[in-house]
Amino acid sequence: MHKKDIGLAVLVVTVGAIVAAVNPRFLSPINLANTANLIGLFGLFSIAEAFVIVTAGIELSIGSVIALLGVIFIDLIASYGVPWPVALIIVMLLSVLIGLLHGWLITRLKLQPFVVTLCGLLIYRGVARFYTKDGTAGFTFGTDLPMLEYLFVGRTAGIPHSVIAFAVFAILAWALLHRTVFGRHLMAVGKNEEAARYSGINTRRVILCAYMLCMFLTGVSAVFFAMYTKSVQPSSHGNFYELYGIAAAVLGGFSLRGGEGSIVGVVLGVVLLQVLQNLVNLLGIPSSLNFAVMGAVILVGVIADTQFVAYRDRRRQAVARNVAKNSREAVGQ
Repeated sequence: MHKKDIGLAVLVVTVGAIVAAVNPRFLSPINLANTANLIGLFGLFSIAEAFVIVTAGIELSIGSVIALLGVIFIDLIASYGVPWPVALIIVMLLSVLIGLLHGWLITRLKLQPFVVTLCGLLIYRGVARFYTKDGTAGFTFGTDLPMLEYLFVGRTAGIPHSVIAFAVFAILAWALLHRTVFGRHLMAVGKNEEAARYSGINTRRVILCAYMLCMFLTGVSAVFFAMYTKSVQPSSHGNFYELYGIAAAVLGGFSLRGGEGSIVGVVLGVVLLQVLQNLVNLLGIPSSLNFAVMGAVILVGVIADTQFVAYRDRRRQAVARNVAKNSREAVGQ
C-alpha cells in the first residue's frame, strides 16, 4: 500500500469509530449490510472513473449512461420479452460502444474530454427521458425472474452480490493498472502524453481503451442499479453519480492531472464517502446536504493533492541543489 492509502485507511477507521460513537445504530447488522450494498453499487463506477482520470481525462456522463442503460435493460425484458442474458449482452455492448465513441472523439477529433463527456451527460439523459416519454421504466413481473434477482440483488453468506462484484472488479482493476504493461502505459500517458508517444506508446489506443473500459464498468453498474431500484426515472436516476466517482478517485490518490493513483485508494475512498453519507443519515441531517459533503470532499482532495505535489517538487529541488552543491565541492577539492 502507498502512504496515501495507509493514511486514508486510518481516516476511514477513525471516521467509522466516530460515527459508531455518535450513533450505535451504525454497527447494527441491517445498517452495515445496507452500507456494504451501497459501497458495492457506487464502487463499480468509481473504479470506472479512475481509469479515465489516470489518463488526465474526465468522464462526466456516467450518471446519464447509468440512467439510459438502466431504462433499456428494463424495457427489453419487461416490454419486449427479451431473455435477460440477451438483454444484458445488449446493454454491455452498448456501453462499450459509448466508450468507443467518446474515445474516438477525444483521440481522433482532438476534442477535450470535458466537452465530449459533458455533451454525453446531456444527450444520454435526454434520450432516456424521450425513450420513456419522461415516464418511469419499471419491472411489472415482481420476482418472475429469480435467477436475475439472485445474481444482482441476492446475497451469498450474507454478503450482497454488489459487494462481491465490486471486490472482483477491484482486484482485476488493481492487477490491470499496477501489474501490467497496459497499466504502465496508462500512467505514462497521464504523466505526459507527448513523451509517452515519443517513447513508442500508442497513446490513442491507450486512451480509447481507457474510455471503453470505463463505460464497460459503468454498464455493469447500470444493471446493478436497475435491479436495485426495480425502476428507473430518467430525470433523476443516476444524477450526480459522476461527481461521486470523481470524489472517490480523488480521495484515492488519482490526480486530476493524471499519471498517478491507486485502486486500493479508490476502494477506501468509496468506503469513506458511504460512511460519511451514513453519518449524515443517522444524524438526521437533510439528505440534500449529501451533495455538499461530496463537494467538500472533492475540494479537500484536490487541495491535499496540490499541496502534496508542491511539497514533493520542493523536496526534489532541494535534493537536486544538494547534489549539485556536493558535486561542485568535490570538484573544487
